Amino acid sequence: MPELPEVETLKLGLKKYLAGHKIEDVDLRVPKIFQGDVKNIIGGKVIDVKRVGKGLIIELSNDYDLVVHLKMTGQLVFRDQSTKKFTLSKKIGGEKLPSKYSHVIFTLDKNAKLYFNDLRRFGYIKVIKKTDVKALPFFKEMGPEPFDNPDFGQKTLSFEAFSSILAKSGLAVKVLLMDQKKIGGIGNIYANEALFKAGINPKRPAKKISKEEAEKLYKAIFEVINKGLKYGGSSDENFVNVLGQDGEYQQHFLAYGQEKKKCSICGATIEKIQLGGRGTYFCPQHQK
Repeated sequence: MPELPEVETLKLGLKKYLAGHKIEDVDLRVPKIFQGDVKNIIGGKVIDVKRVGKGLIIELSNDYDLVVHLKMTGQLVFRDQSTKKFTLSKKIGGEKLPSKYSHVIFTLDKNAKLYFNDLRRFGYIKVIKKTDVKALPFFKEMGPEPFDNPDFGQKTLSFEAFSSILAKSGLAVKVLLMDQKKIGGIGNIYANEALFKAGINPKRPAKKISKEEAEKLYKAIFEVINKGLKYGGSSDENFVNVLGQDGEYQQHFLAYGQEKKKCSICGATIEKIQLGGRGTYFCPQHQK
């Protein structure tokens, strides 16, 4: 599932390429993905794109916005005459668009199109009145983010708040980090990476982590998030950027997906277990 760095990368791309375009038509090839009345967005011009946690808000010039969640395998790919020169990742479902994964296609002015692709069809696009967007449970219940994000009037997760979240929970620390109601934006990849850097076993109860360890983990979260942004997100699975190209962070993984490989810190062998229903990678020697 795309996490904060991937969705932020996509947001920045959409702001660059999609903003200013007017929606002229919508082709709903898998109607269940699109929720709302198409008539409410036809003629609307994209004026901004915002992100909250793993969700996107495409703001229009009329009374409505589009709320998008990519879920596990969703993609948003923009194409016009100027971007056709960019080679598409095969993760889009083929070598050209529309592909077999293209389930919602927006026809835009200036001979442009925006494709919503989704292999597993869990993602969604919702037409929401501007006045109702902040009331959506997904946004309303979102925890603070480890990122400076003014898009939704959120303050960056402070160390004090982070420490309090840990101290109040008996959950395994990795499971807690992925709880979007506690901390927004962190998913499986960046939870694994941050715990590896901090030297903390993902199975440990959060409330048993010391203040010193919490400081290391807090710092590590920001480091891996920023590293993910630097490399344009991770494309180990289905993520592509707005141009349909792969990110590069998967080439720099420390723990995630490194099962049976040597730990870069101590030389032990990286192990994989299931924790909270998700594959969890850690070093049994230096992660205590």
